[in-house]
Amino acid sequence: MHESRARNPLFGPNRFKLGIFSANCDGGLTMSLAPERWKADWDDIAAMSKIADDAGIEFILPVAKWRGYQGDANIYGKSFETLTHGAALGAITKRIAIFCTVHVPLVTPAFAAKALATIDHVSHGRAGLNIVCGWNQAEFDLHGVTIDPDTRYDHGQEWFDIWSRLLAGGPEFDWEGTFFHLKRLQTDPLSVQRPWPPVMSAGFSPRGRDFAARCADVLFLNVTELDQVPAILADVNAHMQRYSRQISVFTMGHVVCRPTRKEAEEYFHYFAEEMADTAGQQYYRGQRGTTVPAEGAARIARPFENRFTRQGKYRYDGAYPGVYPFVGSPDDIAAEIGRMSATGLAGCTVAFVDYLKEIPYFVQEVLPRLERLGLRTPAT
Repeated sequence: MHESRARNPLFGPNRFKLGIFSANCDGGLTMSLAPERWKADWDDIAAMSKIADDAGIEFILPVAKWRGYQGDANIYGKSFETLTHGAALGAITKRIAIFCTVHVPLVTPAFAAKALATIDHVSHGRAGLNIVCGWNQAEFDLHGVTIDPDTRYDHGQEWFDIWSRLLAGGPEFDWEGTFFHLKRLQTDPLSVQRPWPPVMSAGFSPRGRDFAARCADVLFLNVTELDQVPAILADVNAHMQRYSRQISVFTMGHVVCRPTRKEAEEYFHYFAEEMADTAGQQYYRGQRGTTVPAEGAARIARPFENRFTRQGKYRYDGAYPGVYPFVGSPDDIAAEIGRMSATGLAGCTVAFVDYLKEIPYFVQEVLPRLERLGLRTPAT
């Protein structure tokens, strides 16, 4: 690893990394009509980010959205664009990594290189790229862009090759490829992190995992139960061996932490069952189903379920599909994260019904328990 990247907390010493996910969007990861759900007001995002920064949480990961999930709550109907969001957060935080989520079909590699380098300078080497090749055609209709599911990862690979070559520096170059025909490519300034900021990618399908194996430093995968992880990691390692590379594998979680397990489970039932936005859930599943099964995500068992929905009594439609639920007391949450780490996963993002109100309790009660488990060290 290049010395300039060593300053990015994504590569820091904590055995299990944590990130804040989807806080740039209203609802966060809550498909619920609960009135206290996250509104994604800018001042709240800024305050929450400073708390996460001070606590030593490794990164902030926003979602690039252009249209909400309809339904009654229409979560994600309001969202902040991630490059400008990243620049603003980079200026008001001190050490947390700031990722920007970029849709390959919408942003040219030269624009993204310039933007990521700008944020890397603003943050003194804490920027990162989450590269998304696109899956929800309804969002891209807003831009007049059509996604070709058969070539989207080929498009993404060519985009990444140009973006990374730009930030690596060197003389001007022309590019004649399948998707891009570009003249006199160059960018200045280059990124602080060399050869470029770290890259994240999510991949359900074999092609998505192969893309991450070639381009990314971190692969995000849905894990709905821990018994899935050994097979998932074995498959990822097989992809990585083809390119003689290593990659960290993260998943996504939603935290409901209360002083007692009973309180946490009652609140989870309230917002995810009693106040569920079932129509929004149906919209998401319908849109996601147009790409996921076709590309082999059915190989991942129970992609839209979790240990709560499988109990059979409730649907928990207010819980985001495919996200791991951490529900319980601080001891419960820490123990569950410990079990997740023991499977070989390197980290997890967390989300809350109300980030600003709930993160302080998570920081105060859960992080010290993770330190005692040897998964993290105190923030300095």
